[in-house]
Amino acid sequence: MATNTYVKRALEEAKKRNPGEPEFLQALEEVLESLSPVFDQHPEYEAAALLERMLEPERLVSFRVTWEDDAGKVHVNRGYRVQYNSAIGPYKGGLRFHPTVNTSVLKFLGFEQCFKNSLTGLPMGGGKGGADFDPKGKSDREVMRFCQSFMTELSRHIGQFTDVPAGDIGVGGREVGYMYGQYRRLTNQSVGVLTGKGLSFGGSLTRTEATGYGACYFAQEMLAEKGTDFNGKVVAISGSGNVAVFAGEKATQLGAKVVTLSDSNGYIYDANGVDLELVKDIKFNKRGRISEYVERYLEAEYHEGKRPWGVSCDIAMACATQNELDLEDAKMLTANGCRFVVEGANMPTTLEATRYFLENGVYFAPGKAANAGGVACSGLEMTQNSMRLNWSFEEVDVKLQGIMKKIYQQAKSAATQYSENADDLVSGANIAGFVKIADAMLAQGLY
Repeated sequence: MATNTYVKRALEEAKKRNPGEPEFLQALEEVLESLSPVFDQHPEYEAAALLERMLEPERLVSFRVTWEDDAGKVHVNRGYRVQYNSAIGPYKGGLRFHPTVNTSVLKFLGFEQCFKNSLTGLPMGGGKGGADFDPKGKSDREVMRFCQSFMTELSRHIGQFTDVPAGDIGVGGREVGYMYGQYRRLTNQSVGVLTGKGLSFGGSLTRTEATGYGACYFAQEMLAEKGTDFNGKVVAISGSGNVAVFAGEKATQLGAKVVTLSDSNGYIYDANGVDLELVKDIKFNKRGRISEYVERYLEAEYHEGKRPWGVSCDIAMACATQNELDLEDAKMLTANGCRFVVEGANMPTTLEATRYFLENGVYFAPGKAANAGGVACSGLEMTQNSMRLNWSFEEVDVKLQGIMKKIYQQAKSAATQYSENADDLVSGANIAGFVKIADAMLAQGLY
């Protein structure tokens, strides 16, 4: 836990100011407990009240979203945009459409996004947004009407030099396309105000693969640090969306065998290696459930209502959602020989599980570092939009690899400098991301 008195005081004040926001407070505690040595060495940060300023979003917008379903029934949802910190660039972060969306979840995601974006080395601040709308089971026209209503209000608060949203859970290419079309209609501007766009209207190659690929590029650096690589490794992955599937694809390309994938209903285990092309067809084309996999591969197993962390593996990649890997899961993974854990989702590991990994010799990659590939590619999409050109898949992929390698080096360097454990990439990523933002805020005075 944090030992610096200023850090302790700031965290206690944050708890008082944000009651009933467990996800946000969990994120604050995880980050702040690693920042004590920074404040011990930089008293000027306390003098400028940097923590109090960092813990409070610059702006939080909440609005009503009214839309009509195919039967003519009117529905009302709640939309949000958290513009967290813009010290190093315009706000950047995804939009999430899911029934669990609330201010606590979005403040946690926006706070984490600040550090993640800082680590990429690109000029992007942190933000997040979304709505408590569930696109599952909705027709394309219902989703379109919702997205148009959502963007009608959101357009007042975003812009290519102000705030550039992207997709997240529940917001894929379809939703981004509908929102971008409405933004153009409202503003009469064709600019890079959203990322994750279709390739025909300003999107970037590699964007779909970027988060999953990036997590593997980060893991490559971890493995190399320990004198090994992906070749011959058994990998357990949770999730079956873009991050999970393309992490599996890149891990397979690098010589590993991926044996699990999951969704909210359960997980599949295929000892021969998961057929990722079949999973793409089930999840991306048919929008089906992962359980359908065993209809094709009868020797594979489907475990209803369970997560894949009891499987024996060398590397675990948590690519589904927050708090999906808890202390008991961490103990099972460690006991079964897992020595590398990579967060492909946002805060998928509980604080207790993270501590257990760090204390038991498991090399652990925090999401703000390991899953930064998606936002890094979004930043590259912004660059291409500003330059009015498109890079090839290979050009973007090479840049992505370079960014992920640099992120690892920053986290490792900060861990070596500030932490008692040079393998503590959690502290390293938090510190490296924070220091860049803190120095930018100091240089710009009070705002």
